[in-house]
Order: sequence, then structure tokens, then C-alpha cells
Amino acid sequence: MDKLYKIGEVAKMYNISTSLLRHYEEEGLLIPQYIDDKNHYRYYGNQQLEVLNTICSLRALDISINDIKTYLEGRDIDKIKQMLQSQKEIVQHRMQELQTIEQNIDHRLALIEDALSSKIDTIEIKDIPSCTLAYVENTITPQTYLDLETSIRELEKYHSKTSVYLGKIGISINKEHLLKQQFDQYNRVFMILDEDEYYDGPTIKIEKETCITLRFKGTHKDAKIYYEKLYQYILDNHYTIDGFSKEITYIDEGLTDNVDLYVTEIQIPIKGENHHD
Repeated sequence: MDKLYKIGEVAKMYNISTSLLRHYEEEGLLIPQYIDDKNHYRYYGNQQLEVLNTICSLRALDISINDIKTYLEGRDIDKIKQMLQSQKEIVQHRMQELQTIEQNIDHRLALIEDALSSKIDTIEIKDIPSCTLAYVENTITPQTYLDLETSIRELEKYHSKTSVYLGKIGISINKEHLLKQQFDQYNRVFMILDEDEYYDGPTIKIEKETCITLRFKGTHKDAKIYYEKLYQYILDNHYTIDGFSKEITYIDEGLTDNVDLYVTEIQIPIKGENHHD
């Protein structure tokens, strides 16, 4: 007769918990060879250990309990090959997702570092690379980053894996309102899409453009006076406004309680006599 092992001995042998062994039993994967009627102790023989070896090996490959159960009910080499191939495809897909997450983390770290080293309250003329914006039309007067939540959720509807975070989300004032100096009339919430990022909702392609830019310590609610400063600079230097603004907060209360670290940037497309190459 094969030697029988108590549940605690098996758990120690395989470095797993007794509760996990009981779970395998409840799932019909591993039925003890013998259960004592008096004390309900569970005992396992070599046949159960062989099954447990298979379970542990397949779980180490992240095969689901249900798939393992199906396999154990009718062991077949073609079935295990198919199961492993399917699991390989799942793992490859996860690797792609993790790579995307890693890229998003790197992007966010770079944005934070760039924001922390910003030139504050300094007007600059910059060539902004082309990009694609996902957007929703929405009239808002944001006082905190939470005021954008409804629009952000609208953006997410079209992309189940949208990477929404600070530095990608912004708001804009259209050209008409800028020309009328209506600097509190925001009419669009947008998200900057990464290259080749899938999005099924409204988008707009922005070609490379020259913008007058300014970063300030504050958030959207503080932006009006900086629009006024930029507008006056545009007039003084004989530029003309050539599109809608893009206003992006890189650091705000969503990241830190230290208001001295808040950074928001305004970009306004321009053209004119002083337009540089």
C-alpha cells in the first residue's frame, strides 16, 4: 500500500497552504485518497501527488483552474499543446500591455521632471511637433482638476485602455474667443494621443505649428492673467493668433499638496512678421 500523507505534510512538501489544497478539492481537481470519518483528516497517496505535480506545474504557467480541470478530466497531448499555445498568446498580449504601461510611466516621469525644471512666467516661441488630439466639445470653467472628470470619462468611452494622466489631458479656447479676449471661455477638453494609439472617437490632427508659450505656477483657474499677458505680447510683436490654445497642467493637486510646485503651460499658435523659421 502506498504511503499516505496528511494534508499538512503535503502542504509543507509543496510549499503551499492547506487552504489551497482544500480549494483544489472543492474545485474537483484534487480529491484526497482517504478522509477519516472521525476526525476528517485528509490523506493523499502517490496518485494524488502526481496530480498535484501537474496542477502546480500548470498553475506556475498561469493556466486557469478551469482549464486544468478540463485537462485532468481527459489527459491528451494535443489538448495540453493547445492549452499551452493559448496561454503563450495570452502571455504575449500581457507583455505588450506591460510594455505600453512602461512607456507611459517613462513618459509621465519625463513630464514631471520637465515640469519641475520649467522656466516660470517666461514667454517663449516654440515649434510644437505634430500630434493627434482626441477631444470632446464642452463648455467648462475649471476650478480644480476634478472639474474635468466628466469630460475625461467621455474620452474614455471610446478607448477602454486609454492612458489618462496629467500631461496628456488639456483644455482649449477657440480662436474666436481668443481674438475677443474671452480667456475664461473654454470650449474643448482634449487628450494627446501617443503615436499609433487606438481611439475610436472624435480626433483632430495638429500639424507642426509655431506657438507662443508660457508656463506658470498654478492651475487652470489661474490661467486668465497669463492669457492676457500672452495676448499683449502677440499685439506688441505684430503676431496674429492662428488657432485654438492648448492649456495643459503638468503638476497640480492630483499629484501634490504643495501649491508651489504646480505647473501649467499655455500654447497659442501664431503667425506674422516675426514668425521665425
